[in-house]
Amino acid sequence: MARIISGTHRGRRLAAVPGDGTRPTSDRVKESLFSRLEGYDALVDAVVVDAYAGSGALGFEALSRGARLLEVLDRAEAAVKALRRNAALFPAETVSVQKTEALKYLRHREGEPIELLFLDPPYGLSERELAAVLTAAAPQLHPAATIVVERDAAAPEPTWPHGVTGFHDKTYGSTRIWLAEPQ
Repeated sequence: MARIISGTHRGRRLAAVPGDGTRPTSDRVKESLFSRLEGYDALVDAVVVDAYAGSGALGFEALSRGARLLEVLDRAEAAVKALRRNAALFPAETVSVQKTEALKYLRHREGEPIELLFLDPPYGLSERELAAVLTAAAPQLHPAATIVVERDAAAPEPTWPHGVTGFHDKTYGSTRIWLAEPQ
């Protein structure tokens, strides 16, 4: 079962998504990733979007560590139920749960610019589909935004849209994380 590892909700367990369709980010990967994000000052007061959220472990971790607003989205009903249970741990005005596809949501999203974007899509999502999601997100990004893409370690680097550049990647066993930012 996933848990929040630091911040105001440290130690809280998150409702898991039943079934085999998700692969939770390990605590080791989360700790390393969030240490880096804190070093970039990417969390405090941030507007966060966690697409392909599953249980929302990454987004809720960001909220626990000081993010201001969180939008979590997934298209699977079981994931949305878990997201709603996990959102109840936080003040209602800080979390928005959406049952939708990432591409559709990002194409039509309204609101403050995204300062931290988590994309942890199913490994079966094609590189072309991921590129389309990144392209849809690009106009929504704050100039100082950070994009986090989590994929299988064997996957190629994402195709970044015009105006977005990858600046770091790291492999943790079978998981690889890429970080990117607008230019």
